[in-house]
Amino acid sequence: MATTHAWDGMTHDMHDVAAITRAEPAHQAYLALWVGFVVLPLVVGLDKLTGFTGTTWDAYLATWVNDIVPGSAAAAMTMVGIVEIAAAIIVAVAPRIGGYVVAAWLLGIIVNLVSTGQYYDIALRDLGLMIAAFAMARLAMTYHGKEIGAGRKL
Repeated sequence: MATTHAWDGMTHDMHDVAAITRAEPAHQAYLALWVGFVVLPLVVGLDKLTGFTGTTWDAYLATWVNDIVPGSAAAAMTMVGIVEIAAAIIVAVAPRIGGYVVAAWLLGIIVNLVSTGQYYDIALRDLGLMIAAFAMARLAMTYHGKEIGAGRKL
């Protein structure tokens, strides 16, 4: 039995994979990006708060950034985690705006990483994610809330 969820006044059948597979390819791409940009920032943000992956996030903070933010690098990473969780929520409820928020956030991360003089590989990966976040925001203009088949909206 499928579970339905109320969202923005619409009923969504979140488990109707058949309806998703009938959607046009661009709509499927939008859905993949939307889910990805909700889940990934949420998981990374939660990790910055709890440390469940064991990553030492403050090692990625550029010295000049650490000098301008109040408190320690670890405290700064806690704030970053909160921002990333907020970004995930914005993407979930308003992807037309959230995609641009995430793209801008990733640009800031790229500047930070490049300015450390290392982590160029991660900065390059984040450039790809930034482009994908921008693409998701553009696709949301057309596909967010659009029916995916059998009168279902997602």
